[in-house]
Amino acid sequence: MISDTTLTMLANNPSCMDDYDPNAMPVAKAREFIQQFLNPVSASETLALRKSLGRILATDITSPANVPNYDNSAMDGYALKASDISQQRLLVVGTAFAGKAFDGVVENGQCVRIMTGAALPQGADTVVVQEKVAADGKFITISEAPKPHANVRYAGEDLKLGHTVLAAGHLMRPADLGLIASLGIAEVQAYRKLKVAFFSTGDELVGVGQPLETGQVYDSNRYTLYGMLSRLGVELIDLGAISDDPVLLEETLLNAAAQADAVITSGGVSVGEADYMKLLLAKHGQVMFWKLAMKPGRPLAYGKVGDAHYFGLPGNPVAVMVTFYQFVREALLKLMGQNRLAALPLFEVECTQAIKKLTGRTEYQRGILFTDTDGNWRVRPTGAQGSALLSSMSLANCFIVLDTTAGNIEAGTKVQVQPLDGII
Repeated sequence: MISDTTLTMLANNPSCMDDYDPNAMPVAKAREFIQQFLNPVSASETLALRKSLGRILATDITSPANVPNYDNSAMDGYALKASDISQQRLLVVGTAFAGKAFDGVVENGQCVRIMTGAALPQGADTVVVQEKVAADGKFITISEAPKPHANVRYAGEDLKLGHTVLAAGHLMRPADLGLIASLGIAEVQAYRKLKVAFFSTGDELVGVGQPLETGQVYDSNRYTLYGMLSRLGVELIDLGAISDDPVLLEETLLNAAAQADAVITSGGVSVGEADYMKLLLAKHGQVMFWKLAMKPGRPLAYGKVGDAHYFGLPGNPVAVMVTFYQFVREALLKLMGQNRLAALPLFEVECTQAIKKLTGRTEYQRGILFTDTDGNWRVRPTGAQGSALLSSMSLANCFIVLDTTAGNIEAGTKVQVQPLDGII
């Protein structure tokens, strides 16, 4: 773990650490540096089970009982003794329903009609499915003998008493709600919501619904940031679009850092941009500025302003989304208390179109995953890949990830893809 003192030293003197080049930072190295500085929230709160969806558990969930809590049938059929499987005829002495057990003991030569989920009668240890039985009044004949102990779900088979069901740091998903409900647990302890403040910078930005003048653009970045942050379930603090006014920028930055766990800005971190943000960050924080070996999204800033983690993203709309998904999303999940790295999955599929690329940088082309007529997954680029073309992100359902060693890609080449749908 690297201390905050080292973060300050690194921000002020990048050469103080070996293998650190802010002018050619590989994607993996930038992720590694960010991960070393993250300190998750520790405060927690009690939540009703249904309110815990999307939250991070602060304590382990342990099973207060065996699940299932009794031996039961996995199929509709007949419960019998394994020693009677070879018998030609068995007497049916009763019926067991789910929620209404058979009140008796299965003796040699006997069986009980049983429904799925019903408690296994005393004396029985095997269930033969009804399709393998011929019924004749009060008797049955087994046409295909089951294996001993077949079609029985035993007490504790799913979860045993005292077993850790979900560990602290687990991100609650829909299946988890049902799992915890099956234990009879109505409330859980979850880490408090992470507070994230965000704002855009630049004189050229205009709010939606307002008329544009020459040289102005609508502030789309706050809307994409809002959408991506909302899917993470954080508490949002939208501070608007701030003009290149050093006094206003300083006031907004300090306000953001005072009330949030993390601050995200777009614009103001590239070479050639108005350097007010850089001066303010040097004055009030410990922030590193990187020229990443990636496209889009080359400029990136990361550090601390007060106690808040700071992420300075590029101004181009696509670059904002790419850097968020490649760096900020994973960092925020760790700050939220998630106990495992949450990198987006990568897998290989065939690319149906040629792609032009220079070696020496990682590229995140916007792509469309689809299935061909044979049901095989394929991918193709969305079209033009400019970092200002937000339509390419709207069309895409994945990133085509081309690493630093890759050059031009021919049609039919296997490439790595990161799916964008359902990643949280």
